[in-house]
Amino acid sequence: MAKWATFAVLLAIVVIMLGAWTRLVHAGLGCPDWPGCYGFLTVPQSESNIAIANARFPDTPVDVQKGWPEMIHRYAAGTLGLVVFGLAAYAVRNRRQGVPVKLPLFIAGFIILQGAFGMWTVTLKLWPQVVALHLLGGFTTLSLLTLLALRLRRQARRTGDREPPPSNALSGFRPWLYGGLLLVVMQIALGAWTAANYAAVACTDLPTCQGQWWPEGMDFRHGFDVTQHVGPNYLGGQLTADGRVAIHVTHRLGAMLVLVYFAALLALMWRRRGDSGLDNAIRLVAVLLGVQILLGLANVIFHIPLSIAVAHNAMGAGLLLSVIHLIWRHQLLLEPHSIPATHTTTMNQEVTA
Repeated sequence: MAKWATFAVLLAIVVIMLGAWTRLVHAGLGCPDWPGCYGFLTVPQSESNIAIANARFPDTPVDVQKGWPEMIHRYAAGTLGLVVFGLAAYAVRNRRQGVPVKLPLFIAGFIILQGAFGMWTVTLKLWPQVVALHLLGGFTTLSLLTLLALRLRRQARRTGDREPPPSNALSGFRPWLYGGLLLVVMQIALGAWTAANYAAVACTDLPTCQGQWWPEGMDFRHGFDVTQHVGPNYLGGQLTADGRVAIHVTHRLGAMLVLVYFAALLALMWRRRGDSGLDNAIRLVAVLLGVQILLGLANVIFHIPLSIAVAHNAMGAGLLLSVIHLIWRHQLLLEPHSIPATHTTTMNQEVTA
């Protein structure tokens, strides 16, 4: 089950990257219906099928090049859903053996909600509120699957390995680590809102935006208006330029805040790490944060090339997972010393909870 959960984590990352690719090639409405494509299981390609599809949806003629990215994303997401349901079924079937049950069932329920957001993304014509929530739902699914994989891998190792002794030197960092996680989540949310409103290209220069440190006329009220009404086709966005600039600048400021916060936090943790065993976890967060900042800069400098933009999304997921991993490793330091394998009842109760 631990191996399947790890596979689900990797597949979730692929789904997130495919979602970014679909959005960046403007294929979010490559298929105007859901879950099929113009009423077919695959993108219609023959002349007869294209004629049928165009008759069904006369306002959105078939574009095969945009239909395939959308359907590939759906196929991958559907496969992930099947894996998640399999994990939940296995957990229920083996619940008396100490396998976690609540978390797999919650993930299975959440994946259904995520599928609904995927449907609404299409049926509501890329309504920014739904698009942003769908993106956040993908990162949430990835985070939950990562927690499940960590729990299962820990349970599999616990019978033979001894856990590191408690470390009091780093005990005071817990609230700061959770604060850092909150900042990363908020920055991802800003990135989702930036993508949903096509604001990534609002500023094309560095370190200024449109030649100004604080662009005149930025409309934050319009840029962060979450009451945009349902109806228009939001492909390409409906916000004014001033609203998009406000979103972009806010995303930049958020990136600077995350960078400064983690630079200070990781430096302090590194100085006090001792023999805690957190060296690699701290390094991983630092490296991924640095790469993510560089990818963000490259997006602006090279005007959102597809490969760098997709990598920026993937690295955002990687940064989130590295912070979760660091918190997980830190949490283990604060728990009591290794529990003997003979105490299976206590262990099972803890893991199940």
